[in-house]
Amino acid sequence: MAGLAVASGGAQYLGARQQAKQQERYQRQAQAAERLRFQQEQTSMRMRQAQEQEAVGRELEQVSRKSQAALARARVSAGEAGVAGASVQALMSDYMRQEAGYRAALLRQQEMGGLATGLGLEQAGFATRQRQIGIAQPISRPNVLGSLLQTGTAALGAYGAGLQIQSMAGGVPSIPTGSVPTVDARGLPQYTI
Repeated sequence: MAGLAVASGGAQYLGARQQAKQQERYQRQAQAAERLRFQQEQTSMRMRQAQEQEAVGRELEQVSRKSQAALARARVSAGEAGVAGASVQALMSDYMRQEAGYRAALLRQQEMGGLATGLGLEQAGFATRQRQIGIAQPISRPNVLGSLLQTGTAALGAYGAGLQIQSMAGGVPSIPTGSVPTVDARGLPQYTI
């Protein structure tokens, strides 16, 4: 029986060690997957920001072309109508003011988009750190000394039970050297080492 206790203790230790290795392997895989997910999320956010900036750039270019065309038409129309001086200058200034206001609004929109992307990236970073913390839980590793003590205790218990069975069966128990005999509540001898 003592041999069975030793074998059982060894099997428990090996099983616990294997389980700890599997959990560690799972954590490494989950952490790598989370890093990849975060990188893809960052890439997606950066691509969206680049597309928005490109769209604003195209729109600014169109506004500039349309404004130049409108100014040219206004000059020609004023010249054909015989209008000159301050009124033509006021009309031109009004076109340029409208263009400047529209450009400022587009650039402010682009700036706000950049801020939103920055905040989104920061939030994604916080979220991935929280996921990494959730993945990296402590791994319960088997303790060699504890396993040996537990196995030794089980083996001694099995040895004592064997002596008790042998004594009850009428056999002559072999008393370990250095043990102290006592009698339990049933009157059966007990030996402690």
